[in-house]
Amino acid sequence: MSFSALPGWGEADMRGALSAFVESCRRIEPRADSAPMNPNAPYAGTAGDWREACLEAAMLAGTADARGARAFFERQFTPLRLGDRGRLTGYYEPYVQVREAPDTEFSMAIRGRPGDLLTGDLGQFIAGLEGQRIMGRAADQSFEPYRPRAEIEAMNLGVPLAWGRPIDVFFLQIQGSGRLVYRDGGQARVRFAAHNGLPYVSIGRILIDRGELAPHAASKQDIERWLMRRGPDAWTALFNENPRYVFFSLDVLSDPDEGPLGAQGAPLTPMASMAVDPQYHAWGVPVFVEAALPGAPHWSGLVIAQDAGGAITGPARGDLFFGWGDEAGARAGRQNDPAARWTILAPRALARRLTS
Repeated sequence: MSFSALPGWGEADMRGALSAFVESCRRIEPRADSAPMNPNAPYAGTAGDWREACLEAAMLAGTADARGARAFFERQFTPLRLGDRGRLTGYYEPYVQVREAPDTEFSMAIRGRPGDLLTGDLGQFIAGLEGQRIMGRAADQSFEPYRPRAEIEAMNLGVPLAWGRPIDVFFLQIQGSGRLVYRDGGQARVRFAAHNGLPYVSIGRILIDRGELAPHAASKQDIERWLMRRGPDAWTALFNENPRYVFFSLDVLSDPDEGPLGAQGAPLTPMASMAVDPQYHAWGVPVFVEAALPGAPHWSGLVIAQDAGGAITGPARGDLFFGWGDEAGARAGRQNDPAARWTILAPRALARRLTS
């Protein structure tokens, strides 16, 4: 496609995407020219295909204005339309009030990875499954699925890093990272360390199926209101309907203006980083997205594929990072467009090979 054919391209501010792309390039640069960007995403070529774009991006970092950022992407890339439309949801980094010891209010642990949780790459055993990971535990000379949420909580598996309100901890696990706020005002960051490998089940979908919530009124805020009305007795049973459990690692919050690390290892940039399915896409790829956002029914913007998520599956399934704090959370919690359109930007020489 041509850039002029992309609705909203000329009006989008791409400075955030340029900054995010530079961060991705820092993870691409050490790799050999012949290294695939992702064996599951041959369209993304090799690290060598991205050298020229990464070099120019590094030179522009911190100096390009909106027009200069757009001109950079136009010089270095060719738009390739992804045929399918797909769902675009949102996520954010929450502030979570915590305590160092449990009490009646702060009663659920934010847990570190247990020592018996094992992770393996299926590609080490079966050709063609490279990058597909499996989680489980050793038991009686066999490898078994890891324990579900209810057993993890009942058996207190994983060292507690801090204690939070149950609703906050449950949604922290969905977001995958967060900023902990202690009683004295001190802060730290928790980031995703592992999950137990069991399927993610949406409690919002469960409440819709039961008739407790309407399909158009099942945002994070709607679910929280339902939980608060029902009280703690209803929380545990509902939370346990989702067997997926996320474990965290504890980090120092060295720069409050920097986002959490995504799956690529790059810090996430608000409204310019997106979680994708690594079975289809490579980290660092720019994607121009046309979607409906809260308050912006015809939004379009350039984002960089830098993260993954347990519920983000499929070639046109994305999760847009909205930032951190309550305002970002309010917007991310309402984000749900089932028909977002993707246009992938490929380096020009690579695009010529792909389309010849």
